[in-house]
Amino acid sequence: MFPTDLLSLAEDVVARARAGGVMLATAESCTGGLVAAALTSVAGSSAVLEQGVVTYSNEAKTRLLDVPPALLEAHGAVSRPVAESMAAGARSRAGVDVAVSVTGIAGPGGGSADKPVGLVHFGLAGPGGVRHVERRFAEADRQAIRLAATQQALEMLRDALS
Repeated sequence: MFPTDLLSLAEDVVARARAGGVMLATAESCTGGLVAAALTSVAGSSAVLEQGVVTYSNEAKTRLLDVPPALLEAHGAVSRPVAESMAAGARSRAGVDVAVSVTGIAGPGGGSADKPVGLVHFGLAGPGGVRHVERRFAEADRQAIRLAATQQALEMLRDALS
């Protein structure tokens, strides 16, 4: 289901989390659960993954992750403040050590001049606070953008566990 490099990355994340006794959660929009799916492809991931939440709609982001409606209205779902709020909400709601979030535009439609197809915002919430990464993926199709975003989220988790 996943390319070998993504599976290796997921294995590394699970191994590092297990070694550190760290519990994880994911909050995903455009990846539709691919980050959690990659992690759960690894045997033993149940020891470190508390939950993964797919919050595709704004209402779900508010209901399940406590993203303030005003934040969504002011910045839109695909934005730094929403990615950070999603990660913080996932960490708080799941009661975990580290949570990663993904929100973006995978296409082929839905983009604009300000927010083109391939724009993805990531949040990572951990003991040291919340950090953000913005990526603009040039991949040509929806699945390629979703896989590239999954890789970025896994890399952020790996780096947080170093």
